[in-house]
Parts: sequence; structure tokens; C-alpha cells
Amino acid sequence: MDFAAAGLLDGLEGKEREAREQLLERLASDGFTLDELKQAVAEERLALLPVERVLGGNWSSRQIAEKTDLPLELLLRLRRLLGLPETDPDDEIFGDEWIEAAKSTKVFLDAGLGDQAIADISRVLGEAMARVAATTTGAFAEAFLQAGDSEEDVAERFARLAEQLTPSFGPVLLAAFKGHLREAVERGVISRAELASGHLEGEQQTTVCFADLVGFTTLGGQLAAEELGTVITSFGELAADVADSQVRLIKTIGDAAMLSCRTPAPLVAAALSLLEAVDEADLPGLRAGVACGPAVERGGDLYGHAVNLASRVTAIARPESVLCTKEVRDAAPDDFDWSFAGKHRVKGIDKSIPLYRARRLDAAAAEGESSSRRKSGRRQKQASS
Repeated sequence: MDFAAAGLLDGLEGKEREAREQLLERLASDGFTLDELKQAVAEERLALLPVERVLGGNWSSRQIAEKTDLPLELLLRLRRLLGLPETDPDDEIFGDEWIEAAKSTKVFLDAGLGDQAIADISRVLGEAMARVAATTTGAFAEAFLQAGDSEEDVAERFARLAEQLTPSFGPVLLAAFKGHLREAVERGVISRAELASGHLEGEQQTTVCFADLVGFTTLGGQLAAEELGTVITSFGELAADVADSQVRLIKTIGDAAMLSCRTPAPLVAAALSLLEAVDEADLPGLRAGVACGPAVERGGDLYGHAVNLASRVTAIARPESVLCTKEVRDAAPDDFDWSFAGKHRVKGIDKSIPLYRARRLDAAAAEGESSSRRKSGRRQKQASS
């Protein structure tokens, strides 16, 4: 190949040009076409082509289907549900792990797990793995990229590391999955009615909390992207820290977190803990809304009245406060110090609803003592005057 004539060396001189040419020769000898090299140069990912080769494979989806007796259409559908690009049935891009995955899927089908259930699992798995992969690649580059690296240096180092370290992710992912699966089982309840019907109930009584950082949008115009990312990461870690065997972190979405619990008291306590942790970490002020009611779980997320109501209560809450519906207050009247926050109109509900602010009992007592001292001081000054 004439790399210079193809424009693949344009703008490069000296050692940088020499390194690019050596890398191009290596990639061409590995089977990359001129069009693939041109596209990689245009997209500034030439140094990552060797990593793509390490993470690729030499099986086609048609071959895997024939080898495992998993229907080809199902295999291709599951790939799409995982969020991966469309592929021709004869493209040899699948590694050996896909054969094992297809065999496992066949086991699930034979055991009685339906196509739709497998599709739902695959969709959620794809969403989760996309985030894991994006986070991993970012951490990988940050850890191993060195100042002054040439494209050839990066290509060789990253390909070698990918080959060495990728297999080690398997046990980590399995351990995380089994840990979360056990927690889900411990939280699970199967009622007598569900035993009789053979189906889980759609809606269940749930307590939901939304919490978000106040003024985050404004902050986005003031901080650099890296600083903003640090704020989001810190908030996500703090939200995960307040989850326990009773309180579950459903998801984080940028500056917001959604948590749930079967009963109100542990969730209100978790919301207060998150508020305190955010304040201690010197992040933007937090506000939270808590509501209870019917909700249904789908794909690891929650939907329904309790979710919508908690979100709208959060929008009403003042900074550095936890605002709750009357049902939440009534379910834990003695666990917190409650103060009436007025009646408010909420979208989707015909009449105004009463809301209550929750504080810790010890914090309320300390606040009361401080107030008494201030009043006593004022009386003493008045008496002396």
C-alpha cells in the first residue's frame, strides 16, 4: 500500500511520521484494508485498531447458531438488544465467549425461560455493560497513556494490556452479578396469592425517594467538564453508600438519584444520610422527595404512582431538605421530627396534598437547645438593660 499517496501520512513529520508508517505497515500485514485504515485515521482511532483485533473473534453468528442449536434470528436479536451494531450473519467478528453465551442461552430456553424474559434480561444487561465498558476504557486510558506516546507505542501497549487483563474481568463481573442477585433474592417476597396464581403481582406497595443536586444546571455553565464529572461521580458514590439491605439504589441520572424501600422509615433515614453526606462533601445542596404507593418493577427500574409522586414532591422541596407525603409521615410518626410544609398542588392529583419535612430527632433536639440558649441570652440582655 502507498500510504503517502492515500493521504495517511499528511501533516506528519520526523519521528511521528515514521511511527505512523510503521503502525500502518503492521496493521496492513494483519489484514486491515486501506479503506479501514483511512476511516480509522479520519476518526483518530488508528492506535486502537490492534485492541479491536484482540477483542474481536473468528466466528460468524451463522457458525455459532449451527454449533449451539440456538436459532440464528434469536442470536442476532439478542445482539441488537445488547445495544451492539447490526452484523451480517457471515461476518466473523465473534469470539469464543459468544459460543459459551449461546450455549447458556440455550440452557435457559430449555429450562423454561421464555424468549421475552431473555430479551428483557439482554436489554438491561446491554445498558449496564455499555456503562461498564465506557467507564473501563476511560480508566484504562487514564492509567496507561503516557506523555509523548506515539500511535505505535499506544497500539502496542494497549493491545498487550487488553490481551492480558480482559480475561480478569470475567470473575469480577460474575462476583458482582451474584452479589446483586443474592440481595434481590433477600429483598424478594412471594405472597400466597402469587403462589396460587403462579405469577408475580404487577404493582406492589413501595416507598420511593428522588434526590437531586440543586442548581446543578447553573453549575454546568461555571465548571469545566472534568470538574463537573467529578461532582457527578462523587454524588453517585454517596448515593450508593446509603443503600443497604433495606434501601435499594435504583439508578443515578447525572445529578439525580432514585432509591426505594418496602417501608418508609429506612428510606427517609437514607435520604437524610445522603443530604448530610452531600453537605459534608461540599457538593451543591441536595433536596429529596419521598412518597409511597403502588409501583411496578420492569427491567430493574420502577414505574407507577409512587415514582411520579416522589419526583414531583422533590421539585417542591427546598434545598437541604427531605420532603415527604402524609402517608410517609403517618407510617413513621415517631422516627423523625416532622414539621408541616403546607399543602401543595401536584400534577396528576385533583386536590392539594399536605407535605411534611423530616429531620432527625437528635438534630431537632440540638436545634431546640440552641434556640433556647439564644432566647435565654436575649432575656438576660433585656433584664440588664
